[in-house]
Amino acid sequence: MRTLLTTREVKIPANVDVGIHSRTVKVKGPRGTLVKTFKHLKVELLLNKKDRTITVKQWFGSRKAVACVRTLCSHIENMFTGVIKGYKYKMRFVYAHFPINCAITDGGKHIEIRNFLGEKVVRHVEMREGVSVATSTKTKDELILTGNDIEMVSLSAALIHQSTKVRDKDIRKFLDGIYVSEKGNIDE
Repeated sequence: MRTLLTTREVKIPANVDVGIHSRTVKVKGPRGTLVKTFKHLKVELLLNKKDRTITVKQWFGSRKAVACVRTLCSHIENMFTGVIKGYKYKMRFVYAHFPINCAITDGGKHIEIRNFLGEKVVRHVEMREGVSVATSTKTKDELILTGNDIEMVSLSAALIHQSTKVRDKDIRKFLDGIYVSEKGNIDE
C-alpha cells in the first residue's frame, strides 16, 4: 500500500537564511552555517521565500518512506536550533576508587583520559568537526561539549563514553565511566 502524497511544512525562523539545491540544505544563522545533504531520500524539497517555509513532499511512498518525511523535517529544525542557540552536552565522571583524570589539548579539540579503573592506558578521543570540549568551572569532574551540529556534539559525547567502557568485569558492580548528565542549548 502506497500513500499518494505526503506533505509537511517547516517554518523558517526570522534570523535564519536557508538555501536548498538538489536536496542539499544550507542553513546560515547568527552562530554559523550548517550544510546537510538528503540525497539518499527520494523527496521534493521546496523553499518558499515569501511564506518563509520549507515544504517536504513524498510521492507514492511506502510506509517507511513516508516516515522519513517527518525525520527530515526534524533534522532541518535541529539545524535551525543549532545556528540560533547551539547545543551543549554535559558529561560527569563516575568512579568508585580510582579518580579519572582528563587533559584537554588542541584548544578543546582533543581529550586524553587517564587512570580509568587504575589502568596505565591513556585513552585519546578526537572531537568531531565543529565541537569543542572544556572542563566545567562550577562543578568538579564535569565536561562540557558545545557545538552547532547536534549530530556531531552527540557523536563526540558517545565517543568519550565508549572510550571508558568497563571490560572483563561485572558491569553491575563496576559503574565507572563518563556519562552524559545533561543535554541542552548554549543560549538558553
